[in-house]
Order: sequence, then C-alpha cells, then structure tokens
Amino acid sequence: MAGTLLDTVWDMHTVRVLPNGQTQLFIGMHLVHEVTSPQAFQMLAERDLSVRYPERTFATVDHIIPTNDRARPYADRMAEQMLVAIEQNVRENDLPFFHLGTGRQGIVHVIGPELGLTQPGMTIACGDSHTSTHGAFGAVAFGVGTSQVRDILATQCLAVAKPKVRRIEVNGRLSAGVYAKDVILHIIGALGVQAGVGFAYEYGGDVVESMSMEERMTICNMSIEGGARVGYVNPDATTFRYIQGREYVPKDGAFNHAREWWRSVASRSDATYDDRVVIDGDAIAPMVTWGINPGQVVAVDGFIPSPNDFQGASRLAVEEALAHMQFAPGRGIAGIPIDVAFIGSCTNGRLSDLREAARVAEHGRVPPGVHALVVPGSQRVRNEAEAEGIDDIFRAAGFEWRDAGCSMCLAMNPDKLQGSQVCASSSNRNFKGRQGSPTGRTLLMSPAMVAAAALAGEVTDVRQETSV
Repeated sequence: MAGTLLDTVWDMHTVRVLPNGQTQLFIGMHLVHEVTSPQAFQMLAERDLSVRYPERTFATVDHIIPTNDRARPYADRMAEQMLVAIEQNVRENDLPFFHLGTGRQGIVHVIGPELGLTQPGMTIACGDSHTSTHGAFGAVAFGVGTSQVRDILATQCLAVAKPKVRRIEVNGRLSAGVYAKDVILHIIGALGVQAGVGFAYEYGGDVVESMSMEERMTICNMSIEGGARVGYVNPDATTFRYIQGREYVPKDGAFNHAREWWRSVASRSDATYDDRVVIDGDAIAPMVTWGINPGQVVAVDGFIPSPNDFQGASRLAVEEALAHMQFAPGRGIAGIPIDVAFIGSCTNGRLSDLREAARVAEHGRVPPGVHALVVPGSQRVRNEAEAEGIDDIFRAAGFEWRDAGCSMCLAMNPDKLQGSQVCASSSNRNFKGRQGSPTGRTLLMSPAMVAAAALAGEVTDVRQETSV
C-alpha cells in the first residue's frame, strides 16, 4: 500500500514506531464530551498530571443533555454529576468549552465541522466511536476509550496500530428518494459488520464525489458500524468551499496556503490499496434495518430473511434478531407499524437532513399513537432551521421540536423507548437496548424515510409517498 491519504497523514503524525509494532501517533485535535472524559481527568489528577496541549482539546456536552427541560439541576442525578464534572475539568485545565450558554453547543461530531475545527490532514480522536465522521474532510479520525482519552490528555499521543486501506467506490447516480444514509446502510449490508476490522475505508466514486459535505459525514459516521474504525473521503473543492470562512479555519491568504497543503494530502491517482470494492449507486434503494445490527438491512421493498437462508453463526444471529424484533421471516419490511419516529443524531441531525425530512413532513400529519420528535444536532443547526421555518413545518405536522443533543440515539438522557415500542430512527445503531428499553426495537433509515413512516404510522417507501 502506498500513496493513500491515510499513508500521508499517518506518516506526518508518527512520533515513532513502538517495539510492539504500534505507532506512537500525535493527535492533532482531541474532542471531549461529558460521558467518557470524567474518569480520564480523574486519572490525570491522581498522577498529578496536567493536559499537555490544552489548545488542542475542545469540549462540549451532548450525550446526557435533556432536549426539552434543561433546568438545573437535572432530574437525572448521574447526568447532573457528569455535567458538573466536565464544567470543573475544563475550568481547571483552561480548555475551550462549547457549553449551553455559548450558542455553539451540540453533538461533538456536528460542532467540530460547523466551527471549522475539523480540517483536512488532521489526526482527530474522541471518546466516541463515531469520530470517523470527521474523515469526511480528509482527516484520519477515530474513537478511543477512556484510558486512551487519558493518554491523549497527558501526552497528545496515542499508541495505535496502523490500519490497512480498503477503497470503496460508489459509482453511477442515486435515484430520487435515495440518500447518503441508504448508501452506507447498503455498503454495510453488502460487506457485513465485521468486514472493516483492521481497515480504514476510503470512500470515492461518482456518487461520493458528487455528495455535499453533510452527506459525506453521514457516510463516514457509520464506518465503525461496518467494523472500520476510520473512514474518509479525499478533500476536494467541495471540502474547501464548506470550510472556508468558518471560525477556526485560516483566513485570507493563510487559507489559500492551507488549501494547497490540504489538496496535497489526498490519495494519489497511482495509490495502491489493500482491497477495492465497487458499488453500483444506481441499484441502491431506500434501506431499512430489520434486525439488531446495521448489517441486518434490506431495501424498503424487500423482505425479512429466513434463518434457513444462513448457516452456522450467521443463522444464529438471524434467529436472535427475529426473536428480539418479533418479526416473521418472509414478511415485507414495508407496512411494519411504528410507535416512535426519531430524526436526529450525529449521523443525520444536520440542516440538510432536517430540510429533506421537512419536505416530507409538510405532506401530512402524524397520526394518534405515534410519538415523533426532531432533535437538531447543534444549537447552530436549530437556529438556522428556525430561520428557514423548518420548525414550523414539523410542528404543524405533529412532531416535537427539541433542543440540540444526542437524544434518543443512545438514550443516556430522558428520551427513551418504552417496552417493546418500534422506532423509525435516523440514528446509527439498532442494538438491543440502544434506545433505552431492553425490549425496544429500532429500524434505521434516512431522515426522509423516518418522516414518511411518522406520517403513515408504518414503514413506507418515501418515493411513493411524496414527490421526492
């Protein structure tokens, strides 16, 4: 392998190769939030250590923040303790902190790009598995555990193995009603949830290159769901247009200089890869998960598989999924009734996501018995959406309009499923218990598909319900 963006960025940030073969990698930017950082800061205090490069660490709150009632102290005592801890830790270590009062608070993988913190050629780490989102900008970005959060705070370095690179090309053109979320669900369904272990995924091809930055972020966000810790897109003119003028991006002549350097880190035309996969974008349909991992997915006009179609561990996994979801093999995914519709998350809580869902929502109204909520990914997204009247469209259709946060994506906050409710969700994981109830059932799909399901009260093909 040679000449890839991963090669270039990795080599530039390598401090040394360790005796065990891992790389001591310098981390250009470290993002922290309230859930995975308290123990890391405590470990530093116990060793009488300080944050090595405080100007390279940025903090926000997102996971445990309520999205409706934000009066302090929070009703959830653990959430209140986590918020107090991060407030104390950023104050003691003089770290930039995008708290609720700044107007810049939001999900960590939403605010990084919108503030211009995320830039091409960087190494980025965060105590959150969906840090791969930032790879959309041509960065090498990955999630870390709490002990690694400690190591980065103390040294700005991390011991990590260099991954191989798989080039995934999506060629052709997407049909109307098919979105970036459908593309990544299709990829994961085709390759499997373990295929990316030990790999970084480089996304390219006609479809990816024509995508907006927000669409590319959706693709990279769910790389981890396919087993790849890192997913990225080579920086190009679309990247540079998006980041120019943002708060933390170089200005004027410095931007022009930076742009040339950013351009230079992209994979060369003669780069070699450990593996290549080619996907036909014209064949991708709106996708819906039917099981308990993102790889258990079918097209909206498809059918839930039978365990008899699988062998060994795969058969057992299908049997487990069907038992939990209470679905019969052979039934169509369309028409499955839903109880909850959730639009939001670091995967699909950006302005373009809300716009597309609102285009669907304005065609009807949520029926009785369905609880529908929209949670912007950041305070800035919320404000921009309200300036366009998007909140009014959702409210008129019977959706709740919330404040920014992770919300029902992972239910470490008051937004949770109850009992065995079925949720149409634009989030990234459909694991057992992920949305707060051990028996809750999650169907992943695009924001537009969630909106269509909310109006119909059941899974439905957005292409048939509206003029997408």
